[in-house]
Amino acid sequence: MPRIPALNPKDAGPIIKIGYRMARKQVGEVPEPFAVLAHHRKLFVASARHELALQKAMHAMPQGLFELAVYRTAWTVGCSWCVDFGAMLQRLEGLDVDRLKAIAEFETSPQFSDAEREVIRYADAMTQTPMTVTDEQVAALVQTYGHEGVLELTYQISHENQRARMNHALGITDQGFSSGDQCRVPWSVDPVSESATTAP
Repeated sequence: MPRIPALNPKDAGPIIKIGYRMARKQVGEVPEPFAVLAHHRKLFVASARHELALQKAMHAMPQGLFELAVYRTAWTVGCSWCVDFGAMLQRLEGLDVDRLKAIAEFETSPQFSDAEREVIRYADAMTQTPMTVTDEQVAALVQTYGHEGVLELTYQISHENQRARMNHALGITDQGFSSGDQCRVPWSVDPVSESATTAP
């Protein structure tokens, strides 16, 4: 259970309920981070708008590469929810998700290309505290992907750091998206009946 419980649909306003329905339609179930954030309606709306805008903005960086960098970031931070969801996104893109089991050995595993190793190293350098990104590292990426591509990659990695650290801090764990067997969010327990309610 997360440290702040998911907002039960019966306690949600119309905007949150619409968001829940849209999320369930898009990914099969309400993502738990979404349902936890729903306690703060303005942040909920801002986050949803930002995620949609970010999806539309990406065009210069190959999706498989930035998804791998985002996955590595989540794995490094230790956010099991983001790792689970990230694996699903790669599966839906038709990418080889079995190789993600070798992410710890990406430097030596034959399952990763030189291009993939380069973006994983960049994700690692950005995720370390303090960061260890170098001029040479950015210059090499710019030479391959251009300014827009590197800005997209950098933005995605930094945004995943924010998501993963927030989820990890709030105790939100994996939900079964990567297996295609999404778990329903465990809605708050009703203190009167002490029985969990389910989503409409």
